Parts: sequence; C-alpha cells; structure tokens
Amino acid sequence: MTRRVRTRIAPSPTGFLHLGTARTALFSWAFARHHGGDFILRIEDTDVARSTQEAVDQIIAAMQWLELDYDEGPFYQMKRLDRYREVIAKMLVEGSAYHCYCTPEELDAMREAQRARGEKPRYDGRWRPEPGKQLPEVPQGVPAVIRFRNPVDGEVTWNDMVKGPITISNRELDDLIISRPDGTPTYNFCVVVDDWDMQISHVIRGDDHVNNTPRQINILRALGAELPEYGHVPMILGPDGDKLSKRHGAVSVMQYEEGGYLPEAMLNYLARLGWSHGDDELFGRDQLVAWFDGHHLARSPAQWDAAKLNWVNAHVIKGMPDEALASGVVRQFALRGVSLSVDERLKRMCAVFKDRCATLAELADWLGMYFLDIKPRDEDLAAHVTATVRPALQSLRDRLADIDWDKGTIAAAMKETLSTHGLKMPQLAPALRVLVCGRAQTPSIDAVLELFPRELVLLRLQGA
Repeated sequence: MTRRVRTRIAPSPTGFLHLGTARTALFSWAFARHHGGDFILRIEDTDVARSTQEAVDQIIAAMQWLELDYDEGPFYQMKRLDRYREVIAKMLVEGSAYHCYCTPEELDAMREAQRARGEKPRYDGRWRPEPGKQLPEVPQGVPAVIRFRNPVDGEVTWNDMVKGPITISNRELDDLIISRPDGTPTYNFCVVVDDWDMQISHVIRGDDHVNNTPRQINILRALGAELPEYGHVPMILGPDGDKLSKRHGAVSVMQYEEGGYLPEAMLNYLARLGWSHGDDELFGRDQLVAWFDGHHLARSPAQWDAAKLNWVNAHVIKGMPDEALASGVVRQFALRGVSLSVDERLKRMCAVFKDRCATLAELADWLGMYFLDIKPRDEDLAAHVTATVRPALQSLRDRLADIDWDKGTIAAAMKETLSTHGLKMPQLAPALRVLVCGRAQTPSIDAVLELFPRELVLLRLQGA
C-alpha cells in the first residue's frame, strides 16, 4: 500500500443496521485491521425527516455487539454543514458548480418530452453556463438548487476491487444536484467531501452504489482530491433468490443478539457471504483479520441461509466456556422477564445441554424446565406415562426421597426400580422425562435430574 489504509462505514440512521450494512462494515473493518489502518464510523443523517436518535443508538449498539471497534467517529454529517457549504461556495467560484432555477413542473415536462422522443430522461443543462451561451432570465420566487458541472466528454474508469475494470461514459451522466433549494447538501456530495476530508483510501460498499461512483469520482477530481479505491460487493439474496427481506432475515442485527446468536458466529457467517479463504468455513476474528487482504471477494450475490448460520452458531456455542454461556442464558431469561444469576449450577446446566442447541435462545428453552412451570403435552403423557409404568414411577419417587442427590446415586435408584418392576430403561426414562422435564427427550436423565432441586422432582412425580 502506498498510502495509509483508511476505511469507513457510513450508515443512514433512518432505520436499523441491517445485515447487508453489517457485512459491509465487517469487510471494511477487517481490511483496515489486516493492513494496520484505520476504520471510521460516519452517520449520514442529512435525511432529517427520517433520521432518528433511536436509529443512531441502535447502529452504535450493533457495532459494539459485533465488536467492530472504530478508530474515529462517530462523525455526523449534520454537524458538518458549514464545511459542505464552504466547498460548494468554492466550486461556484471556480465554475465546477452552478445555480439551476428549474421548477419541479419544468423538470417533469422535460422528462416527459424526452420519454416521448425515446430518450433517457435527464436534466438537459438549460442553466449550465457555457461560453457564449445566453442563460434564461432568473425567475422571481424560485429557489435555486446547485448542480455539479459534470464533464460532457470522456469516460470515468476505475479498477473495482470486486468487479474489475469499470468504465462509464460521461455522456451517460447529467449534472447532479449537490445542494437542495433549502441549502441542504445531497448524499452524493456529502459522501465525496467526507471521504476527501477523512482521507479514505478504500471504499467497500454494496453494488447498488456502482452508479454513484462515476459521479463521485468526477466531483473528487473537480476538487483536486486523491481518489480512493472502490470495491462494490454484490447484495445478499434470500433463499428464494429474491432480495433479502424481513421474512428471510433482513431484520435488525440486534434482533439476532436477542435471538441468542453470538457475535463470533455472526461475523464468521457474514464474512463467508461474499468472501472466502479456500474451503475454510469456521474461523475466529483474529484469523479473519489475518486472511482478509481484499482479495477473494465474490462477484456473484450471496444467499442467506439460516440453517448455515445456526450450524456456525452451534459450533461456537459448543466451544464456549460454560460461564460465558451461563451469562448469555441469564440475558435470555431477562428478555423473558425472569431474573437469574450466574452460579455453578447454571454453568453445569449449560455444560449438559449445550451440545443440543444452535442458539442461546434454544439453550434457555431447554433450561426453562428448571426455572419455570412445565405442562407436559397430553399426547406425551398418553404415550409414555402408561398404566404399566406408573407403579415404577411411584416406586422411584419413594427411592429418590432419601438418597444422596448426585448423578451416580440417582442412576442406581433407577436401575433398582427397573429390576423391581421388570421394566427396561426405554420404558421408564421417557415417562420420567415427560413428568419432570415436560418433554420426552433430554440428555442423560440422571445428569438432568441431578441439577433439579430434589423437592421439585418429587413434586412433579407426585401425580404419577
């Protein structure tokens, strides 16, 4: 790298941080970290009518949860209005920008006439100054916009980090509005000034921005600014090949935290949506940074696969310390209005059940049998708590009432009960699980029972 790597993520606070933006943030963060550079958070809040503080707070919370630490920011565009106006004033003096007094009605009529002639609708440059050109008389009471004087000849070419060389003819671009009638600068202009002032070296973003890039490059050139390198990553599609929607998973990143997903798993999975390192599927944060050099970014859209995310999350859960899992379970129960604390018993519960769970929410579902009332399903009671088994359950309850309460002694009491009543474990164990745990399948029943208070087990077996 001939210049210091500086990347950015610039979400708009008109809604939550969604998965596509989170992936872009991850790629930008990992690229900066790989090259020992800087990662910057910028809030693009010039859409005043739709921007909210709640959305800003949620964006920052999501970045913190994903542990995408930024070196500078957050910067807010609405606090930089004086800087944008300063640059526009300079452009007006230099002739790279000009006032346009077209009314909305004139613009609509212009486009309709162009469509009628089979032309691409675009601004026709009627207020664009040219040598020897007579401009219209300035109308009274019509507020002006300010447009960028885009080159009319030549091409814009850049070597995209993802897509390779891209060339757009300047004849395809009309003169972009860079300041609205109320004086508020527009998105494409603010982005350019921000990237210039913040010395952004690499812009990694979604490929829905490809059409913005030649316009932004032309403005940067007009300002005499050094150009960043651009990389446009394809969008994330739903399982059916359509644009990712809420029914597929296009929800707030923080809803995944509430759903019991872990940031390590989310980063691992998001990284593989549009990037690869050979056949490696599972890796940690440090390994991602070591590998993410900006190469091997996919050109084709990635498809969201909830089952794959669950598989990755389950892998992370299995490898987590029990104390960390217990803390996550406490958070899950808090979301359900139940207050718990991390103790040795809760950690042991996590150790017993974690291999069966894809999310912390599922782990909390399992552990609910210890902390909440249970209601066995009628069909499970009918199938397993039969007349044949009931006497053995009553006998087992009597044995459990005065034994040492540990896994080995509980297992021995069950074996004695089976021998006394001439039953097999597949007859007794499911019935015991249904009555005590509320479900017919659990991990080893002696390990599960050991974690219950004896009194609760006896109470649930009372009606056997």
